Amino acid sequence: MDGDNIGRLFYLILLGMAVGGWFIAENRQSLGKTARQAAAWGLIFVGVIAGVGLWSDISRDVLPTRAMVTGEGQIEVPLANDGHYYLTLRLNDAPVRFMVDTGASAIVLSRDDAERAGLDPSTLSFLGRADTANGMVRTANARIDEVTLGDITDRNVRVSVNGGDMDGSLLGMPYLSRFEKVEIEGRKLVLTR
Repeated sequence: MDGDNIGRLFYLILLGMAVGGWFIAENRQSLGKTARQAAAWGLIFVGVIAGVGLWSDISRDVLPTRAMVTGEGQIEVPLANDGHYYLTLRLNDAPVRFMVDTGASAIVLSRDDAERAGLDPSTLSFLGRADTANGMVRTANARIDEVTLGDITDRNVRVSVNGGDMDGSLLGMPYLSRFEKVEIEGRKLVLTR
């Protein structure tokens, strides 16, 4: 904690003590009732702080971002609250949510997403290796018969299934390079075929 944060914390504690002291002084005749009210307000305060702190996690589910197909092979993807772009593609008719990752050299599926797309991870050969932010992981190559995004369909698409733990799937450069243009305009990613 730096000096500014310590100063702010000290100020908030001092302010809380002043308000609490006034509240007790004004209600000294019925301290039991005052304690119940203070506890209720304290719980409300903690709930609000928890809601603000968890908002980035909650908003991903409450306010999902959706890509818009604008016609003529153009797709606009809004920037999510966490600073990433997300696309939901249909893999063999199953919806799979991807984080767009221009640093990924493959279309990488988590085990769960691979199963959802009709692949059985237990039958795949995890012979490949990938160096990730979480260290080295085993990978298996596979093919998806049909990948659909809006009105765009690609067939026989090569993917890599991650053998390690992975929260979601990554949409890397092999898929993005199928587009004529990949642009960032303001707070949206624009893909044009």
